[in-house]
Amino acid sequence: MRLPAWLAQHLAALRALLVLTVILGLAYPLLIVGIGRLPGLSDKASGSMVSAGSTLIGQSFDGDPRYFQSRPSANRYDPTATGASNLGPESVVDTLSGDPSPSLLTQVCARSLAIGKLEGVDGRRPYCTPDGVGAVLAVFHRDGLTGPVTRVVSVNQTGTPFLTTYRGVTVEPAGNGTDYRALGAVITPIRGDAPADPVVPADAVTAGGSGLDPHISPAYAALQAPRVARERGLPEARVRELIAEHTTGRALGLLGEPGVNVLELNMALDGRDNEPHASR
Repeated sequence: MRLPAWLAQHLAALRALLVLTVILGLAYPLLIVGIGRLPGLSDKASGSMVSAGSTLIGQSFDGDPRYFQSRPSANRYDPTATGASNLGPESVVDTLSGDPSPSLLTQVCARSLAIGKLEGVDGRRPYCTPDGVGAVLAVFHRDGLTGPVTRVVSVNQTGTPFLTTYRGVTVEPAGNGTDYRALGAVITPIRGDAPADPVVPADAVTAGGSGLDPHISPAYAALQAPRVARERGLPEARVRELIAEHTTGRALGLLGEPGVNVLELNMALDGRDNEPHASR
């Protein structure tokens, strides 16, 4: 007896559903789990866990001078809230009242100054003031965007401005809650006399997109090596050897940049690089 067309179509759809459920819902997941248990892959499939955490997730070392420091994190290294600050290159003016928040420029300036002090190097950067905020002026012109300068405000400083005068006009400190851009000022970053190539590398002062980057650049690791060697009483050459041992190259030899895994490097310094993994 021939089934009605509509019933035949429904039965065919049911058979396809059952077959695909078995293949994609059972067989495929079990196959992937099995592959993940193969020697050499089980560690990565389990999150690359070690006794001190995961080597895939950056973490804070609380400024402890005995350890290499990680790249900054916009979310305080919280793996449940990954994300960036969403501040771009035009973020140069701080919010000084209400809910105060530093611009991206000021964050970079402050981090660079702090790292310079920690490592004993020049932490200055272009467009940064000596006290670690963005060197930015709100410049008022007589004719709006052109003409003689009539007023100048250091928008990120409520105290003594980083410049005394600008084009013959006395620089004023900023007032809390005042939007100088809305008042018609031209926002003008000031280059300053900092070196064009800062001593402190870029990855030391900028957070990654996830906020959980486990790696730093070899340049940032090299900058920290003298301090770590001094604090641990180790030869600096030995510390640099450990950096080299924990530096990974470009993927496929051409993608990305070399990186140093901070957690693995610090564990090696503590003599814990051969500890068993915490995963099961």
